[in-house]
Amino acid sequence: MKRRVVVTGIGIVSPVGLTTEETWKNLLSGVSGVDFLTLFNPDQFGMETRIGAEVKNFDIQQFYPDKRKAGAFMKEMDRVTLLAMAAAKLAFEDSKLQVNEENAHRVSTFIGTGVGGLTTTTQDYQKLLEGGPKRVGVRSVIKLMPNAPSGQVAIEFGAKGRAKGDATACASGLDSILDALMYIQDNRADVVITGGAEAAINSVGVCSFNNMTALSKRNNDPKKASRPFMKDRDGFVIGEGAAVLILEELEHARKRGATIYAEVKGGGASCDANHIVAPLENGEGAVRAMKEALQDAGVAIDQVDYINAHGTSTPLNDAAETRALKTVFGDHAKKLAISSTKSMIGHLLGAAGAVGAAVTALSIKEGKVHPTINHDSDEKDPVCDLDYVPNVSRELKVRNALIEALGFGGHNTVIVMGAVD
Repeated sequence: MKRRVVVTGIGIVSPVGLTTEETWKNLLSGVSGVDFLTLFNPDQFGMETRIGAEVKNFDIQQFYPDKRKAGAFMKEMDRVTLLAMAAAKLAFEDSKLQVNEENAHRVSTFIGTGVGGLTTTTQDYQKLLEGGPKRVGVRSVIKLMPNAPSGQVAIEFGAKGRAKGDATACASGLDSILDALMYIQDNRADVVITGGAEAAINSVGVCSFNNMTALSKRNNDPKKASRPFMKDRDGFVIGEGAAVLILEELEHARKRGATIYAEVKGGGASCDANHIVAPLENGEGAVRAMKEALQDAGVAIDQVDYINAHGTSTPLNDAAETRALKTVFGDHAKKLAISSTKSMIGHLLGAAGAVGAAVTALSIKEGKVHPTINHDSDEKDPVCDLDYVPNVSRELKVRNALIEALGFGGHNTVIVMGAVD
């Protein structure tokens, strides 16, 4: 029998909140975190897209008050790692987990990121061009490494089990959670600190997405720009942030009296093997991942109440994802409550699935699901005709839920969460 795995701590730092509580409150209220970009000036580069979902007023010293320590973090870490460190601190405080010499080797750290320290890469290349090789920082490599968030979090909290960082584009955070689930099930760890982080809002990141016409250009009304499943959606809004969950073996959690949010029951993953950025129109890769996840979890389709969708607000994704849901769930698809967190916080790339997992665990614990905002047009996409929890949050007893993350490269990852029996 597989070991059972539960969520015992949650930390979220997002465009709608610097804490888990603030983020959750604002998501339930339908608050948008999208606004004009401030981390760099897009007008300097003549970009069409001038909006994004930034983490506002972020200061690592708010999470680590010691000025000297916070200063060292700023020197050693890219923004992506700083966001991960902040979310990890919140998750640890929430879980009340104690790591010591006796249990440290049974605590692992799996934190994913889609692009790693892109801000460091961008800034240091500019320094190289302007001032020569001596201007490039001695810490640049360790700041830009995709595994830096997991390594730095493990160091901070003394976790001596395996530490790694998945880099599977927009599936990175959820892939990390899936790996953590299997690692605990296989009795290789009792606890895994897991999730995702991303901080790609800079000139190179935004310019590249803009040039591939992936981003919304709805600059005249930023808060309405992220419109998952709507007919007039025109692209995703780039976001940043981090979510870290403490996953723990059930009896280990019960023994120490931990608060349990939800059970991670199973997961599945696949690759489209079709195109590096475009999903299969029929959602076949997502279908296989969902079916595998449900089978792994031992959950029937009519036992699922909620889907935290990938829901990017791009024409291709939202249609393909909806088709996939209809294929997997059949008539039951019309009975599902489906919401896209990205409608409020934009697309957090490698952190998106981790935020979705954290939010879903809160939904299961509190019996509420957040809305998909910006459903404000009478013109509906005939393909996207399911219940996307439009505009207003909903009271809902969630027995089981799916979280979906679909990434560039054709990566499809799905996790099943549910209430603990």
